[in-house]
Amino acid sequence: KGRARPRCRCPREAPVGESGRMGNRVVRDDFEWVYTEQPHTQRRKEILAKYPSIKSLMVPDPSLKWIVTGMVLAQLVACYMVKDLPWKWIFFWAYVFGGCINHSLTLAIHDISHNVPFGNKRAKWNRWFAVFANLPIGVPFSASFKKYHIDHHRYLGGHILDVDIPTDFEGWFFCTTFRKLIWLTLQPLFYALRPLLSNPRAVTPMEIYNGLVQLAADLIIYHLWGVKPVVYLVVGTILCMGLHPISGHFIAEHYTFLKGYETYSYYGPLNWITFNVGYHMEHHDFPSIPGKSLPMVRKIAAEYYDTLPQHQSWVRVLWDFIFDKNIGPYSRMKRICKLAENPERLGYYSSPFKKRDVAPAS
Repeated sequence: KGRARPRCRCPREAPVGESGRMGNRVVRDDFEWVYTEQPHTQRRKEILAKYPSIKSLMVPDPSLKWIVTGMVLAQLVACYMVKDLPWKWIFFWAYVFGGCINHSLTLAIHDISHNVPFGNKRAKWNRWFAVFANLPIGVPFSASFKKYHIDHHRYLGGHILDVDIPTDFEGWFFCTTFRKLIWLTLQPLFYALRPLLSNPRAVTPMEIYNGLVQLAADLIIYHLWGVKPVVYLVVGTILCMGLHPISGHFIAEHYTFLKGYETYSYYGPLNWITFNVGYHMEHHDFPSIPGKSLPMVRKIAAEYYDTLPQHQSWVRVLWDFIFDKNIGPYSRMKRICKLAENPERLGYYSSPFKKRDVAPAS
């Protein structure tokens, strides 16, 4: 009771220009521009004032480093086991097993970017441990993710600054059911290229180290066991960050299934293998609390979370995203942040893709 599964309640219109379910066009033709601050800052203040004991959860989680180490070793063993398999089984196991571990490792890197395993006083240890966690993923990822993810929290929905938001091209082009299916399948590509196009920033030394270490690891695996284990790792990452049940979290977290709500939580069983990334409302309210402890945040401050819209299934999220013409890449809330007015201040560079002018608040 009191827990509505997020579904779009926007006015429904007939498909434009195309017929057939796979041709239905998305109703939205722009983002939902808002002129308010993100809600997480105020809710954090209110919850901490009422429940100061939550501060005791803002501590490192040493167990994360042992879990991640076990996952990296498991993938190393898997590389050995798949080296002589036929190609069809390489792709099969990449999708049902290896890719799941790799996707889980990307979410471990998400926690590591918040200094969860070693704490804030050992930031360098966390950065290098993220490089270690990156090894089975097959492509360098951890250092670049860290660089942009902090802005996602600080400037949630920020014009230019939050590269988690699709570009205008994505919103404009992927506007039919079939194109949204393609967009979900190619999601890893868009996540990789979007920062370079919408908010390019200077390459950091850590990104160079990340790339060199990853290249060395891939070459060692290739030298030991051939090309199949390398393909198993890289293809598993691509497949399981695309059209895969776990990837439902990409859409579930911030796409506006209900008008006025820009962050949603999911409390289902897939949290067990994703470091509780489904507790996304709680995470944005308290990004310094490890994923392991986010269920406790919800338990302590239940009246703040149990009445908010939440998702019941990531698979259903993907289904609704594809077939509901009210939902698409444009289904995100955007706002103008102060830094976006002068992005060069912190090493941002002008994007070759200029954003449209934003109408002033009415």
